[in-house]
Amino acid sequence: MRCALVLALLCVFSACSAGEGDGTTAKPLAGDPLVARALLDPLMSDPDLSALNEANAVLGFAGDSALPVMPATPEVAQAAREAGRLELLDSGAIAPLPSPVTGIGPMPARDASAADLLAALGAPESCVPVLEQGFVWAATLPPAAAIMPQGMVVRAGGADTAACKLRIIRYHTPAAGEAVLEYHFTRALRAGLRPLRYAEGGEGLAARAAGGEAWALAVRKTASGLTEVDLLYRAP
Repeated sequence: MRCALVLALLCVFSACSAGEGDGTTAKPLAGDPLVARALLDPLMSDPDLSALNEANAVLGFAGDSALPVMPATPEVAQAAREAGRLELLDSGAIAPLPSPVTGIGPMPARDASAADLLAALGAPESCVPVLEQGFVWAATLPPAAAIMPQGMVVRAGGADTAACKLRIIRYHTPAAGEAVLEYHFTRALRAGLRPLRYAEGGEGLAARAAGGEAWALAVRKTASGLTEVDLLYRAP
């Protein structure tokens, strides 16, 4: 047994040393491209690097930003739902979700361009050049566009010029889509909006108000089982 263990260790060491000094390059630890992407991305927790995280990705919203860090289990989903409901109940009753209206709403598709995202809010295309990316935009959301508790922001962008007061957020949550819609519908109602629910062309909510205020929400399931939420807001 001891001889077998020694031979096994020798094989491991010889394999580790292969490529050293013989002109070959050792295979990187993160051979999986998703793992490599997650390891090499600037950390969102570093304020000096947060704005550089996948620079300009907010203009397209294409692809996932990294590997999921939340498990998509029924228990975790229920806990996320209850956290959202408890936050809402702290300020009043939870509004029941309405039935979907007929027609395709203005919610953006998953691979929507910057122009498509702005169109969903009725914002002019001239706002595209002033959009900036950075997780700081997710920290300055109005009550109508608050993120559900336990949500993980994966993309964030916005603008604060006179003509373009915008927030464009994508986040993931273990809560089911129905719970996400319930949370955001109640939030929008309390902010004075009258959102409509759509089911054609993707599940979501949308609202328009006087003065140019607009709000749109799209929910979809990710391959990992989490719920992906695109949350768009334009201030009046």
